[in-house]
Order: sequence, then structure tokens, then C-alpha cells
Amino acid sequence: MSVTSDLVTLDVCGDPAELIVGFLNTVDVEAGSDAMDTLDGWQSWLSAQGLDGCFGPQDPRALEQARELRGDLRALASGEHCARVRQVDIQVALTADGQVELSAQTAVGFIAAAAAKVAVEQRLDRVKICPADTCRWAFYDTSRNRSRQWCSMQVCGNRAKARAHRKRSAPA
Repeated sequence: MSVTSDLVTLDVCGDPAELIVGFLNTVDVEAGSDAMDTLDGWQSWLSAQGLDGCFGPQDPRALEQARELRGDLRALASGEHCARVRQVDIQVALTADGQVELSAQTAVGFIAAAAAKVAVEQRLDRVKICPADTCRWAFYDTSRNRSRQWCSMQVCGNRAKARAHRKRSAPA
């Protein structure tokens, strides 16, 4: 099977984990906004990632698939199990130098390929969702023991610690 020129390989996006975090953060719980609430929003996000010319025009079905994939990935990053199995077309190739190369013909396939690469590298568990109900921001855990909980210790972590302190200090 030959690789067609219509495929877009992951080497165009830098670290695929960063792409996944950015994709998850297209929904902003704190601001109450969703960058993918419209087809134009989805196309704008792809453009901001430098992927606008890679996949051609997007359609409502592609937007729906992107939202479904985002929901599944956010569930996984939150530590939940996905009950659904999504099938997204990606292509896997072995390069001449023995490296595995993932590619896709669609934007949703490209995001799925990025998630697959991060999973194969055993880094998908480092993509997490902040547990603060008012935040729910995605982040990449760079801690050595993979124990980071908050998107920001200065904001969400500090708020949680202050709440816990007030609760412990409150008269019974």
C-alpha cells in the first residue's frame, strides 16, 4: 500500500501532546465558551494550529466527530473510562530509518493520530484535566512522578488549599 500525498503527517505540529491539550482546551468551562461551537470556530482553531490548509474545508459531520473525540479525550484526561469505541481513520507507516509515522487525511484523524502517538509513547496519562469545577482546563503534567493535580498551583491549587484550610479552621 503506498502513501498518498493527501496524508498529513504528525511532524507538522511539534509535540502532539501540546496539540491534544490545545484541542481539549477548545472548551473553556470558566468562560463558558466553546471554540468549536460552530463550523467556523472549528476551522479557526485548525487555522490557529497551522492546519487550515492541510485538510480542506470542514463540514458539519467533521465538526461533530471533532466534538465527540474531544469529549472522549476529556473523559480520559479526567480519569474516567470511555464506554464508547471510536474508530477514526489514521495511517501508520514504518519509515526507512525504522521510525513509526502516523498520518491522516482528515483533521479529526490527525487529532486522533496525535492522541495515538502520545498513547504509544506512554504519555497520555500526563494529559490531565484540572479537578476544579470552575476550571476544568487541560494541562500536561511535567512532574517527575506524574502527580500534578492542578492546572496552576498559583490559582486552582491555591484556591483548593485555602478552602481546605478554612474548612479545617472553622469552628465546629
